[in-house]
Amino acid sequence: MKTIPVIENILSANDRLALANRNLLDTHGVFSINLMASPGAGKTSLVENTVRELAKDFRVAVIDGDIATSIDADRAAAAGAQALQINTGGDCHLDAVMLVDALQKIDLSKVDLLIVENVGNLVCPANFKLGTHKNILVASIPEGDDKPYKYPGIYRGVDALVVNKIDLLPYVPFRMDYFTRGVEILNPELLSFPMSCKTQEGMIPWYNWIRENIRLARPAV
Repeated sequence: MKTIPVIENILSANDRLALANRNLLDTHGVFSINLMASPGAGKTSLVENTVRELAKDFRVAVIDGDIATSIDADRAAAAGAQALQINTGGDCHLDAVMLVDALQKIDLSKVDLLIVENVGNLVCPANFKLGTHKNILVASIPEGDDKPYKYPGIYRGVDALVVNKIDLLPYVPFRMDYFTRGVEILNPELLSFPMSCKTQEGMIPWYNWIRENIRLARPAV
């Protein structure tokens, strides 16, 4: 009797669809990011601030993944984005199949930046590629400084780290050196953006990084 590696097969099929998603985005010159975080880290606040700032110069679309409701997509739309909600029906992550369906509902010829806000979770989203250009993890000061040690998988697999809510550092027992050491062990070259979505401190480097990547994604004329 043969044993079928079900999980490996699922991830392999997902990876193939993720590659198709990437090719589609590249064809249209759309720069895309996948935002991952635990609930309450500030993903939606980061989306709102980023949309408000960059929509002055670029066309922004947001795909929000959540177990239920359209609250996050409504906030993205109010900030100025073309927004689409994916309700996963209980699944703790987005996958490439869900993104395939969502991309068919967006006119990518009218998009420069696509932000995908994944379901709030530090485990499942790390295992499923979507086809976006960059995977971004949003950590926050109130979550504690031990998260790189407890959830190494998601810290290993991201291209940039947003450390949100730095305005709370004087009030929360968060050891930045301990946190940073854990991150560097897992992902030594990880690009980091310490910031506060509430006070706007530290957000300009983030905006500039997104702007530069949007320009690089545009087809050469």
